[in-house]
Amino acid sequence: MWKFLLQRLLLFIPTFLVISVITFVLIQAPPGDYISSYATQLEASGEEASEALLIALRKRYGLDQPVYVQYVKWLWGIFTRLDFGHSMQWNRPVGDLIWDRLAWTVVISFLTIIFTWILAFPIGIYSATHQYSGFDYSFTFLGFVGAGIPDFLLALVLMWLGFAFFGLDMGGLFSEAFRDAPWSWAKFVDMLKHLWVPVVVLSVSSTAGLIRTMRANLLDELRKPYVITARAKGMTEWHLVLKYPVRVALNPFISGIAYVLPQLVSGTTIISIVLSLPTTGPVQIRSLMSQDMYLAGSIFLLLASLTILGTFISDILLAVVDPRIRLE
Repeated sequence: MWKFLLQRLLLFIPTFLVISVITFVLIQAPPGDYISSYATQLEASGEEASEALLIALRKRYGLDQPVYVQYVKWLWGIFTRLDFGHSMQWNRPVGDLIWDRLAWTVVISFLTIIFTWILAFPIGIYSATHQYSGFDYSFTFLGFVGAGIPDFLLALVLMWLGFAFFGLDMGGLFSEAFRDAPWSWAKFVDMLKHLWVPVVVLSVSSTAGLIRTMRANLLDELRKPYVITARAKGMTEWHLVLKYPVRVALNPFISGIAYVLPQLVSGTTIISIVLSLPTTGPVQIRSLMSQDMYLAGSIFLLLASLTILGTFISDILLAVVDPRIRLE
C-alpha cells in the first residue's frame, strides 16, 4: 500500500505540470490581454490611453514576452517561492488575494460536505430499509423539490425571510460591527450566525441527490445473496444492514470525493456573489472578465489541484471502507 501511495504522490508532479500548461493556454486563448481590456475601459469612460503607456504596462507585467516565457516564469515562481504572480487588475500579488478567500472557500465547502452527509446517509438508509413507506415517499418528493430549486434562488429567499421577519442581514459572513474587528469570541459567534446560510443553500441540492443515490445503492445490495444468507443465520436486521450493505453502498460517495471538492468550490461562485461572501468566486469572475491571466490561472490551478487531492484521498478511504479493494 505504501508503494502505491508513493507512486500516486510522484504522479502528482507531472499531472500538475500538464494541468498548468492547459490552464495557461486556455487563459491565453481569448484575443487580447489585460492591457487591451484596460484600454477599452478607458475609451468607454471617455479617456484615451497613449500607445507609450500601453507599451510600458505590457513590459511591466511581462506581456511583451512570448507565451512560453511567461509560462515558465509563472511556473518557476510557483515552485521556488510559492509566488503565483502579480494581479494586474488589483495591482497586488496573487497570493495576497487568494489565500484568505481560498481558506473561506474550503471551510464553507468542507462544512457543506459534512452537513450533506449527516443528512443524506441516515435518510437514504431509512428510505431503502422502509421502501414505499410514507417516510420514503415524503423524502422522495422533498428530494425532487430540493434538486429542482436553484441555489441562488434559495439564497435570495432566505435573505428576504431573514430581513423581512427578523430584521437580520443574511449576507456576508459577519455583521457590520464585526467585519473589520479583530478575532474574538463574539466575532466567532457572529460568524456562526451567518455561516449556516451558505452551508444550507449549497447542501440542499447535494443532499437531495445523495439521498436518491444512497437509497438506490442500498436497495441493490439488500437483494444480494450474502444479505439473505446473513439474515437466515439470525443476524439482527440493523446490525446486518450497517455492517455489510451500507459499507458497500458508500463506495460511490467516497470515490466521488475527487469531483465533490472542486464542484463545491466552483458552485460557491454564484452563491458568493448573491450572499457577498469573501470566497474565490467573485474574484475569479472578475479576473476572467478583465483577462487578469495570473490571477485567473492560479485559481483554476488550485481548483485542479483539489481534484487531484480528492482522488488521492478517495483511493485511501476506499481501501479502508471496503476490504475487497487492495491498493497493491
